[in-house]
Amino acid sequence: MTIHEYQAKELLRKYGVATPRGLPCSSADEAAEAATRLGGRAWVVKAQMHVRGRGKAGGVKQAWSVADVRRHAEGLLGSALRTQQTGPEGRVVKRLLVEEGVEIGKKLYLGMAVDRESGCVAVMASGQAGIELREKAASLPEKVHKLLIDPAKGLKAADADALARDIGLAGKSIAEANVLLRNLYQAFDASDASRLEIDPLVLTREGRLIALDASFDFDSNALFRQPAIAAMRDRDEEDPAEFEAADGNIGCIVNGPGLTMATMDMIRFYGGTPASFHDVGSAATDGKLSEAFEWMSTHPRVQAILLSIFGGVTSCDVIAHGVIAAIRKAGRTVPLVVHMRGTDEKLGRAILAESGLPVMNANGMAEAAELVVTAARRKI
Repeated sequence: MTIHEYQAKELLRKYGVATPRGLPCSSADEAAEAATRLGGRAWVVKAQMHVRGRGKAGGVKQAWSVADVRRHAEGLLGSALRTQQTGPEGRVVKRLLVEEGVEIGKKLYLGMAVDRESGCVAVMASGQAGIELREKAASLPEKVHKLLIDPAKGLKAADADALARDIGLAGKSIAEANVLLRNLYQAFDASDASRLEIDPLVLTREGRLIALDASFDFDSNALFRQPAIAAMRDRDEEDPAEFEAADGNIGCIVNGPGLTMATMDMIRFYGGTPASFHDVGSAATDGKLSEAFEWMSTHPRVQAILLSIFGGVTSCDVIAHGVIAAIRKAGRTVPLVVHMRGTDEKLGRAILAESGLPVMNANGMAEAAELVVTAARRKI
């Protein structure tokens, strides 16, 4: 899930990250009033949309008077902003952010994302800013500096200082960057974020570090434990198919992207809605299965689970034992439909049938989908 820039900045301020003062608005009158309330001699009027490259597309305007703010607001609201993400049809601007002007000394880049391979949070920083940086990062690796944060150990002060120096900061700015990085990591970790980007992060002429722009993505699977963030969802900015899953009640545990898509499509065909899915990979180990069932057991909307597995690298009997152990460890029992194919599938089905758990074996994908949709409806 993605949130607007003004919402991202509200969240960052809660964790001690400095941002320009600003007010969201949805009309030209509100924009003019916001500029008056903020005071000062310069403002920025920014289109609020879940797309990148707004500045290049004309969605960010400088204003030197309240009249300018009103004029820019009138021009932006209701217009179609076209970026690489929107395509030629563009997307209609419905919200604005009016911010105080900031005197910029230097523009920097800072981003955080979950690194799936290492299981760490990857911090990327550069002494340059701009959306072109992401596009050129592969060909200009010397421009982007990377740091991996082990969640078990957190961000080390020495690593934060080194990263600050790498992007050209010196003197008191290093200590300020150290605090900024620790606050950003705290915000990232506590909010179940999957991506955070500040482009640009600016060093002002007074030596302050301020997040001039901010973009946040969150793990949709974790929104049930982040009600404040879930409340920030703007469905006008999302594909209807994406937020349909947020209201689903069927959990899917699968292995492989192709099987994932086929399973979810079949559930929809029979009138059900997946809450989400968990891909345990080709080697469906006990650990991966336990993680999947633990998540499903804490998800309040999951009323039934469909386990759709192809036993290749790991045989179906081993998967069956792993499923039984995972369900018992999770504690919460909901109807479970199992669709297994592959090595020793008959043995795997027999093991599940004799487990005493509420497991329904399905002979095919269609039967599995029909069973789990029916089971979920009975639980509502």
